[in-house]
Amino acid sequence: MFRSFFLAGFEGSTGYNRHGQWFDQIVATGHDKTVDEDYRQLADLGLHGARETIRWPLVDLGDGRYDFSTVEPFVEAARRHEVEVIWDLFHYGYPQGLDLWSEEFPKRFADYCYAVGRYIGVRTDGTCAFTPVNEPSFMAYAGGEKGLFAPHVTGRGWDLKVTLTRAAIEGINALWAACPGARMINVDPLCRVASPVDRPDLEEEARDFNERLVFQSWDMLCGRLLPELGGSREHLDVVGINYYWTNQWEWGGPPREDGVIPPLTDDDPRRWSLSNLVRSVWDRYGGEVMITETSHIGDHRSQWLHEVAQEAEVLLREGVPLRGVCLYPILGMPEWHDPDTWTPMGLWDPVCHCDPCGKRLICGPMLEALRSVRHVDELHHALLAASNRAKPISRQMAAE
Repeated sequence: MFRSFFLAGFEGSTGYNRHGQWFDQIVATGHDKTVDEDYRQLADLGLHGARETIRWPLVDLGDGRYDFSTVEPFVEAARRHEVEVIWDLFHYGYPQGLDLWSEEFPKRFADYCYAVGRYIGVRTDGTCAFTPVNEPSFMAYAGGEKGLFAPHVTGRGWDLKVTLTRAAIEGINALWAACPGARMINVDPLCRVASPVDRPDLEEEARDFNERLVFQSWDMLCGRLLPELGGSREHLDVVGINYYWTNQWEWGGPPREDGVIPPLTDDDPRRWSLSNLVRSVWDRYGGEVMITETSHIGDHRSQWLHEVAQEAEVLLREGVPLRGVCLYPILGMPEWHDPDTWTPMGLWDPVCHCDPCGKRLICGPMLEALRSVRHVDELHHALLAASNRAKPISRQMAAE
């Protein structure tokens, strides 16, 4: 699908955090000013694909007016350095004054998607790729259940999940109308919980989370759940899996002081391997899959990349159509709710957090790890080429 199996993801969240403060991670990381150099460095490292965000609040001026001046530098840099982009259209932030609970929301989002599809389509050689709504499950939890992001409500997580998925389906239809043949990469976190060993009464709740709740947005997109929304397997298209070290935890486990339940330790026998998790998604939906976000922090970055690459190789050799792994975020970033706190998660970190556009330090161990897993990239392309060569033979045999 992309020229390189490993892609780079630039954190592009916008919105209002738990304190009601506006945040824009593209500006906070300096990527809006350094995009050309960022893409040049990616190309030099053999990373020819990226996830990038089109910031809906900055583009949609209302009354059908759109300003793509904040998008143009990214399109030009991608073309100049031959970086293929998955364009993320709704990454938590939305235009001020828009009510997500209103009937206007899905229509306005679809109109915006159509405008983006027209803009990107005429400026892209080859197939365009879009993520209409980023992480609808997480946004439903954060913004509709816990009030951490706008719209800052609680107890309405399911309602917001349905609302976001309805908008995604209408947005996909608009993107296809504006940009025929476009691919959709629908991303959501893949989480798994384990029941406490001493609480058999919680096993059914944990099973329900693992087998039903975590898949609800994808199930709606493909039409299995609430088919009246208009979803289909074509709408789901490529299933994008966001997976971090924190994505597995104990159901009902004791929280830390910050209220968060800590993730399962690496040696916990209840923890599933990444290959098993991805395989469970493929078994459920078929089609193509991607790991659209994955990373670790600090000194754990290189080991995590090695493990992800090993798991990807297992999947590829089994014949699972895994089309890429996106290292996300590729740049160190500030916390959403505490912009003065920086998290070293990427391949590059700013030397001075007060000047994100300034000099950056590369994470040497992660760079070495990236260089050492190139064989996975080669394996993927070899298997893909072999599959493409076999298709005409298969069609001929079917005809006979």
